[in-house]
Amino acid sequence: MAAEPGSRCLARPTVRSSHPFLEASVSQIRASRSAAVAGVLSAVLCACSAGGASVAPPADGKRAGGPDRPVTVTVTPDGKGAAAGKPVVVTAKGGTLSSVTVVDADGNRLAGRPAPGNKASWTSDRKAVPGTTYEVRAKTRTRGGREATSRTSFTTAAASKVNKLSLAPGKNTTVGVGQPLSVVFDGPVAHKADVEKQLKVTTSNGTEGSWGWVRDYSGRDRADWRPKEYWKAGTKVTLDAELNGTDSGPAGGWFVRDYRTGFTVGSRQVVRVDLDRKRLTLERDGKKVREIPVSGGTPGGVKRSWRGTAVLMSKEGTINMNSETVGLADAYDKMVDYSMRLTWSGMYAHAAPWNARYFGRANMSSGCIGMSDADAAYFYGQVRVGDPFEIKGEDTKGTVAEGNGYGAWNVSWEQWKAKSALKG
Repeated sequence: MAAEPGSRCLARPTVRSSHPFLEASVSQIRASRSAAVAGVLSAVLCACSAGGASVAPPADGKRAGGPDRPVTVTVTPDGKGAAAGKPVVVTAKGGTLSSVTVVDADGNRLAGRPAPGNKASWTSDRKAVPGTTYEVRAKTRTRGGREATSRTSFTTAAASKVNKLSLAPGKNTTVGVGQPLSVVFDGPVAHKADVEKQLKVTTSNGTEGSWGWVRDYSGRDRADWRPKEYWKAGTKVTLDAELNGTDSGPAGGWFVRDYRTGFTVGSRQVVRVDLDRKRLTLERDGKKVREIPVSGGTPGGVKRSWRGTAVLMSKEGTINMNSETVGLADAYDKMVDYSMRLTWSGMYAHAAPWNARYFGRANMSSGCIGMSDADAAYFYGQVRVGDPFEIKGEDTKGTVAEGNGYGAWNVSWEQWKAKSALKG
């Protein structure tokens, strides 16, 4: 009977002999063949199992026959009502992150980057903002090279209070060399350092400057960025206030948007006011353009003018001036032409024809710098917002404070830098 292919033949040949010698020889032959087969099998087994190092490990370092387990992805923050104001962190356990995409409900992407030298961790550049749902898509790779994509989402708690701000100067304006960047906050800012970190100033020529925190004349928190010295003419300045997702503190609340503004610095103009000489001098690029006789604040009382450096805040044209609004009872109530505001407390340069007999002779105003209609019209047309007015005089009521308009120039550079919340 023929054996099936691949099977062993179990039939044994039958040898029949009545001769004892012949039977013994056949038995010996069988024994020899069995020993030979056993030796071959033993050699094969030894070649396969002796010394496990002879088996080459897999190239990717996996255990032979071991499982290629899936990657576990963890995202923080997570869940609903998650805390805002923190970066999104994505980590992979058991593998690496090939890419991470974080988008909000409007499709806006939250950019980020892997940790240095660690492909298993990713952190967003910006913080998660209040009241927003984010979807996180993470592409992963196992140790064995198998790729997969995980998806998850989380929603941050809504802001219980929102803070806002106003910026000066206005966007795309041209200003004078004394104009600071000024940010006035609607609500109190307790976390000043956190807020200041998000206020990024860029200049076209690497101007050195610093933020300083002051109390605005309105009583609100304010941060101004002034250069070490007056701006150079032609400097372009940009502010990126990347505040979305920043907590200003319990009383002020969260910022829920970013802000951006920019301006250009015009020609170098400085207005020098000598109250003792009763003269105003307009200088442009270091050269005198015109000298104008003026009358300043009345000496010896509350009607005196301020001294120090004030910055032209606005050109307001014809306005009503009422002394009661600045605590001077009923001293005046009139329409005033060519009005140029220098402080929040009410000091202006303007036309004052009613004081014509005092121009260049005596200081007899209620604190402002008055001049003739003709001189005021000319001067109004020459100056621009941001021009510094350097005022000096023996009998004044003090120096313009940092928050009373833009008085930052009245402190030294070292004193100003010390007002930053990010000292050192």
